[in-house]
Amino acid sequence: MSDIIIYSIITVSTMGTAAAVILFLVAKKFHVIEDPRIDLVEEELPAANCGGCGMPGCRAFAEALVKSDDISELNCPVSSSEAMAKIAVILGKEIAGKEALVAVVRCNGTPDKRPRTNLYDGASSCAVASALYTGDTGCPYGCLGLDDCVVVCKFDAIHMNPETGLPEVTDHLCTACNACVVACPRNIIELRKKNKKDRKIFVACINEEKGGVARKNCSVACIGCGKCVKVCPFDAITLENNLAFIDSEKCKLCRKCAPECPTNAILEINFPERKTAAEAAGGDKNEDSHGNNRIN
Repeated sequence: MSDIIIYSIITVSTMGTAAAVILFLVAKKFHVIEDPRIDLVEEELPAANCGGCGMPGCRAFAEALVKSDDISELNCPVSSSEAMAKIAVILGKEIAGKEALVAVVRCNGTPDKRPRTNLYDGASSCAVASALYTGDTGCPYGCLGLDDCVVVCKFDAIHMNPETGLPEVTDHLCTACNACVVACPRNIIELRKKNKKDRKIFVACINEEKGGVARKNCSVACIGCGKCVKVCPFDAITLENNLAFIDSEKCKLCRKCAPECPTNAILEINFPERKTAAEAAGGDKNEDSHGNNRIN
């Protein structure tokens, strides 16, 4: 009996040793030598793993940066320009300067402007609600207000306003990671150029219905009248499918378009209050080379 036990122990030990040797040889054979720069690059990344770069995580993005000959098109929206510059030095490659972007909610249909026509009693998800019906108002394009964008934001940069029922972006917290843009089933949120003092002008509407129908459902809907297009001196506004759009790259913030909008669909954010006609007539004019009043 004791011989059987001894033979069993010897057999199992021999098999274990053989398996260990085989595993060791396989590991050596298929060992992948990883570029040490990947770790260095990853240390400079924010470890947000938000997917804003188009990669599944910061590690994958670091590997892409190291392996790519041209990294000018690769960008981490969460990283600062300084961090990306350090990465370029580590890799000895040229990297394009990053233009600051910020998320913008292109819907201004508050309850007083976009009355509710029914009550939604389903899953608290914009994605689900959007798949089931057009919404609890007459506008089939407006914000559903079920905070999918808030849930996906890892930087606490977007919250629902309980009074307006609309999401609001905190500019200095927004990293332009694109998560909220992807999460919105109505494509209401977009990334736009971030200007000084967080000033921005945009059409807060994406309704492509004809003017009369759009305005019936929401008093601040764009009706596609084209007045803003005509007054823009920089060709920054286009009109397509009954909807005006302001290109943030071309817009110089001259503010000529907003007063022309008959429905107040164009929002001006973080600007000083406009002067009254009497104040403008009595004050000294401070104009730029295009003849527009400067904002100091």
